[in-house]
Amino acid sequence: MTYQQEVMRRLQKRADLAAARNREANRHKCFVSYHVDDADEVEDFLESFGEAFIPRCLGVTADDDFVDSSNEDYIKRRIREKYLTDSTVTIVLLGRCTWSRKFVDWEVASSLRNDPSNKRSGLLAIPLPSMDNEARLPDRVRDNWTKGDEGASYALYHSYPSSKSILKASISSAFNKRDEGNLVDNSRSLKERNSSC
Repeated sequence: MTYQQEVMRRLQKRADLAAARNREANRHKCFVSYHVDDADEVEDFLESFGEAFIPRCLGVTADDDFVDSSNEDYIKRRIREKYLTDSTVTIVLLGRCTWSRKFVDWEVASSLRNDPSNKRSGLLAIPLPSMDNEARLPDRVRDNWTKGDEGASYALYHSYPSSKSILKASISSAFNKRDEGNLVDNSRSLKERNSSC
């Protein structure tokens, strides 16, 4: 098992424990996209807020069978089927280098995909505490966000939550955006490699 897989499994275990503390049926299932270098802060986020939603943290790794494909539609479909199929919102936790990661871009692209078997996910970007509420957005998130105009944006960019109720409201707002597919821009080609950070 690679280091990245170990971290992802640890975070999913933390997510499962946090989600189990709350049995409310009205929580959204959210896919959490992040850069593995931010694992400690992601774990803190899950510990603090994992009861407010049902978190899924296992994402794309270099070991996935579709990683070497050049067919972008196939890659997005496989990510959607394998990791996002029952999620309704994707939360992108933003650290210093999240914007530069290829797999984060792929997860966001797959979240924005709308097909007959899997409706697109809402998209919520949140800077981690180390970013002091200001983080560089991944390009595809930025394509779907208009600064100062949440009504014209598919993606939402909210400050790090100060309470579970605030996070729950942010997730609900992102979920409600799913009906605004006319705001989605998923035309950018998939990122081919990680950028220098």
